[in-house]
Amino acid sequence: MNTPWGYRPRNQREEPQWDLHLQTHAIRSGLARSGFGETSEALYLNSGFTYASAEEALDSFAEETEHFLYSRFHNPTVAMFEQRLAAIEGAEFCVATGSGMSAMFASIACLVEQGDHVVASAAMFSSCHVVITELLPKWGVTFELVKGNDPSAWTTALSKPTKVVFIETPSNPLMEIVDIAMVSELAHKVGATVIVDNVMASPVLQKPLQLGADVVMYSATKHIDGQGRVLAGAILGSASYIQEKVMPFTRHTGPALSPFNAWVLVKSLETMELRVERMVSNAQIIAEFLEARPEIKSVRFPGLKSHPDYALAMKQMSGGGTTIGIEFAGNQEQVFTFMNKLRVIDISNNLGDSKSLITHPATTTHRRLGPEVQAEMGITPSVLRLSVGLEHSTDLVKDLTQALS
Repeated sequence: MNTPWGYRPRNQREEPQWDLHLQTHAIRSGLARSGFGETSEALYLNSGFTYASAEEALDSFAEETEHFLYSRFHNPTVAMFEQRLAAIEGAEFCVATGSGMSAMFASIACLVEQGDHVVASAAMFSSCHVVITELLPKWGVTFELVKGNDPSAWTTALSKPTKVVFIETPSNPLMEIVDIAMVSELAHKVGATVIVDNVMASPVLQKPLQLGADVVMYSATKHIDGQGRVLAGAILGSASYIQEKVMPFTRHTGPALSPFNAWVLVKSLETMELRVERMVSNAQIIAEFLEARPEIKSVRFPGLKSHPDYALAMKQMSGGGTTIGIEFAGNQEQVFTFMNKLRVIDISNNLGDSKSLITHPATTTHRRLGPEVQAEMGITPSVLRLSVGLEHSTDLVKDLTQALS
């Protein structure tokens, strides 16, 4: 097992001599018991660590001996989460961060400098859009956004020397799909690093590294915790990328994940697959129900055959996802009336949660982008995003029915 911080599980029996199922990794990987032999993972809340001698401290900072240094750099509880998520994802290494956006920013910022060029999928979360189109240009980094999956459009965008390609698929909030394998192949021809925001699919439904991507990033706040408790992010990739690019950046800029949040996430990973599979099942039922309603103009859900990239989504993903884009056949006032009549589904801007949540992107999550960019993304005042949770599907259908009526 690869260990980026000189981290070694202690008090363990011999490793199994077979390849473990991902659900078993979600329970067992990264487990580091203390001398007390506790069953649940230990929580190390300390900020620092001691050394037996000045010489040991010297050797530790010189990375000539295995020793935790400071919880901004690495921490035993955080390391357990990183090891476990890396095993589930099939990545060599993982670095955890304090939020999804800190992970997104760090994954790109550690690679670029003045004069570099970034190419990204046009449909993305608003804060990702701000990072690429507003913040990076302040450093002298140029960008180009590409719509859809036309290989010629991506080839044209990549004709300029490109350092990073950033893809969000499915996209937030209208579930647009990008062909990861196709874009990765084109990007690698010009030497670009491909980063995939896999938040909407989760580690359960999509494996970007297996499709050709170099890096995967998450808001672990979503499906990984998935219970509305903590903020967190994660960056996963090769040993060289993590050790040579990400670690020097995060160590000195400080987007560290707290040990308590890491402990919550370690326990969350144990049930992530079970939760996501139930949410996917519920979302399929809800999407099919909504598609048949006359009040709804269109439903954007990768698990529906009406989705324009249904075949690609089913090729890349093992399920349709947990989030539905909905466009009403009405105006914003009618949409708000519908939202206010809901009794089970909560109004909230979060997603990937055990509770079903609905939001109006144009006035909440994507408000920062303004009407012109929203229109480019198809985010009209009649669009809603529904994150389907773990409630029984019959209650969700009843709630939607009475609100639509």
